[in-house]
Amino acid sequence: MHFSIVRSVLAAGLAALLGSGCAHQPQAREPDQRSGVEPLLATSGIAHVRVHEAFVSAATPDDNVDSPAAWTAADGTTLLLATAKASGRLLRYDGDSGQAQGSVGTPGAAAGQFDRPNGIFRIDDLVFVVERDNRRVQVLRLPQLTSLGSFGTAELQQPYGLWLRKLPDGGYDVLVSDAYMAGKDAAGDDIVPPLAQLDRRLRRYDVRVLADGVQASLRASLGDTGSAGAIRIPESLWGDPAYDRLLVAEEDTLTGTALRDYDLAGTFRGKTLGLGLFKAQAEGIALWQCADGSGYWIATDQFKDRSLFHVFDRRSLAHLGAFAGDTVANTDGIWLHQAATRRFAQGVFYAVHDDQAVGAFDWRDIAKALNLKSACD
Repeated sequence: MHFSIVRSVLAAGLAALLGSGCAHQPQAREPDQRSGVEPLLATSGIAHVRVHEAFVSAATPDDNVDSPAAWTAADGTTLLLATAKASGRLLRYDGDSGQAQGSVGTPGAAAGQFDRPNGIFRIDDLVFVVERDNRRVQVLRLPQLTSLGSFGTAELQQPYGLWLRKLPDGGYDVLVSDAYMAGKDAAGDDIVPPLAQLDRRLRRYDVRVLADGVQASLRASLGDTGSAGAIRIPESLWGDPAYDRLLVAEEDTLTGTALRDYDLAGTFRGKTLGLGLFKAQAEGIALWQCADGSGYWIATDQFKDRSLFHVFDRRSLAHLGAFAGDTVANTDGIWLHQAATRRFAQGVFYAVHDDQAVGAFDWRDIAKALNLKSACD
């Protein structure tokens, strides 16, 4: 009888365990995530300097933090935002201390709600947020972060990142990366479409933000289909109008993760930046820039133990070195806030830490460590 009781208890426990496993399945891998051993910076042999973080925010692992952006208000306070993919909201932090300040939004498809928010971009008093599973870009106005509207649902399939610039007529030129795939293989990894079908990796929109709404029109679908210039797995991108340059992170490690050099019209210019230099996965991109044309590109190599940030010359694209923090690791999105804040007189570099927090680096510390300019002349 005792044996029967024990056997029943074990059976019930096993059933509960299996049921729990079904209810809490691991999240499906995204296109830039593949099965296998993840590389470590500690064993990579890549030369770099260490820069101490000014802060790392408190961890919230249930959020699955993806990308940051920042805004300094007229009163001098700096708001740091970060997209939370799993919880469907925007996290708020004090940009000078990293202290959590609550969140904005709830999961869903209505205005002010989010479904798998990924890329985020702040320009003027506007915040643009890419939502992968709502297949749209939502626009919000600061400081209340009121939703003004959204666009892209008719064309976007699996959007991730974005970059935009203001046009002389007051509108916005918006580029959105679209990581649509062709199914999954036996290991559960996404199948990259054939080269001929990679001509829509970037979507260009003309966006007009009105007092009470958003008007947007698709201007072009872009993407090189040659073996050298095609982008198999896109996410992060950043533009530099002064040099007619658009850098797009190629995250596919099978073909060689690096940065594709496009012009702003979406044409591949024959150069791939950092091929062989990136050993983990090319991720977030940022630009530090001065009016005289000088400056630096910063691009993430997403090592699991500590993220590595490569620095390239803005003009020549020459590699100038790399840095890593004490803690920040497994970084997706980054944001370079070049404006002065109360704590960071020459600006601050923000980087997501391991899907659960945001770290900050004082630009003066980065500049000193790599012998870069700390301020524009």
